[in-house]
Amino acid sequence: MTAEQVRHARGLLTDPEKTITSIAKLLGVSRTTLYKYVPELGAAGRDSLVAPGSVTALPAPR
Repeated sequence: MTAEQVRHARGLLTDPEKTITSIAKLLGVSRTTLYKYVPELGAAGRDSLVAPGSVTALPAPR
């Protein structure tokens, strides 16, 4: 992956609507490649890519 693709992937991964599979397909790489170039995905998951306080909590279901 190019540096631009890695930046793009990191940006897309902060969107909870996007799946890792859909991001990999969009970038034309496999999920394995995405995990290789964005190693923080494997250790801490997507939460490591989102700054604390930047995600609005959803209300509890009724």
